[in-house]
Amino acid sequence: MKQSNSRAASGGQSGFVRIISGKWRGKKLPVADALGLRPTTDRVKETLFNWLMHDTAQSTVLDCFAGSGSLGLEALSRYADYVTLVEKAPALARQLQRHLDSLSASNAEVVNADCLQWLQRPALRQYNLVLIDPPFRQGLALPCCQALEQHGWLSDSALIYLETEKELALNAMPANWQLLKEKIAGQLAYRLWLRAGATA
Repeated sequence: MKQSNSRAASGGQSGFVRIISGKWRGKKLPVADALGLRPTTDRVKETLFNWLMHDTAQSTVLDCFAGSGSLGLEALSRYADYVTLVEKAPALARQLQRHLDSLSASNAEVVNADCLQWLQRPALRQYNLVLIDPPFRQGLALPCCQALEQHGWLSDSALIYLETEKELALNAMPANWQLLKEKIAGQLAYRLWLRAGATA
């Protein structure tokens, strides 16, 4: 959801997210302040999409804990085929739908649901790019990764982006995921994983 207890997106006031590149490059979308909302910074987002330079277009994307929509909307702007934004908070989910409507984005959907519960059911589709930026220090990141693998949500060779608090231990990640990229910035760590086929 891009949330933590560390700081609000805009110092207690409504702010915006900026789309960096693609068909909506430079567009600013309003974000109503929510407790602890923590949109991915432009610097981190730019690094992520540099990593994904050749993998975003034509991809099927799942944005878990979508929050402000910063990551999923960026992927959509960069010509992803389809994006699913999963957000638990009803007000944020409604805001995401307004963003899609304002962008006339028919190749995306907002799911107002608890992401971990939603992932427990059999997969409705398989995704080849997954963006995971959960609230920090709430024990959501690793269960989300495990549910993606266990319930068939990932295509072969799917890419998974994970943004967490830097101290999070990763010993319970799915065994068939290979770490491709890793960076630490202040209190957060962000990593890109490759799913290397199903577990035995």
